[in-house]
Amino acid sequence: MMMRRSYSKEPGHPAEFTRQFDRFYTRFARWYAGFIRAFPLWRRWLDHALPYIEGQRVLEISFGTGYLLSRYARRFETYGVDLNYQLAQLARGALTRQAIDANLQVADVVALPYPDGIFDCVVNTMAFSGYPEADAAIAEIKRVLCPGGRLVLIDVAYPVEERPAGFLMARMWKLAGDLLRDMKTLLAQHGFSASIQEIGGFGSVQLFVCQVDGGMEHFNSNVQGA
Repeated sequence: MMMRRSYSKEPGHPAEFTRQFDRFYTRFARWYAGFIRAFPLWRRWLDHALPYIEGQRVLEISFGTGYLLSRYARRFETYGVDLNYQLAQLARGALTRQAIDANLQVADVVALPYPDGIFDCVVNTMAFSGYPEADAAIAEIKRVLCPGGRLVLIDVAYPVEERPAGFLMARMWKLAGDLLRDMKTLLAQHGFSASIQEIGGFGSVQLFVCQVDGGMEHFNSNVQGA
């Protein structure tokens, strides 16, 4: 039996939606940092992005505690933005202790403080489903990417294959407040070609490797377990 993909509606009040997320992370920033340290599966999901980061200048949007950024920052001219001040402070402290140089700022994904076409690669992990304006976020990401630039994105979505456990996990993400979108269609509408790998959560956690070229899409599934 075919399973129905019920996508989220865009929030009617995006500014308030964003403020609620920001308040949550302000209150629980240190708890979230502890969660990242204590939950190896989460770190393993994020690590799937590492082989696909390329170019000279890299921007990570919504870097959170800075875990992933710390894994690649020494190899690139690295920049980062996060909406939450407390997380940005935690990440700065963690990078300083590791003697890692990165230019971090507090900023919103829909208003990135950079000129057009400046980055070779943009990284965004486990954050896009928390953005209330998907089209504006993708458009802004594309704006700061250079021609032929790459977006490496990890987030939650319905499994490519109709696996009951994966659909259940996706619906649980949605009930928890994540906004599930048809990412394949959204990326195509903004001129990205991409490949998809299912990297965890019975297919509900996916890696999108996207190029700014406006060409044909090639969505390949590499299905892995939780």
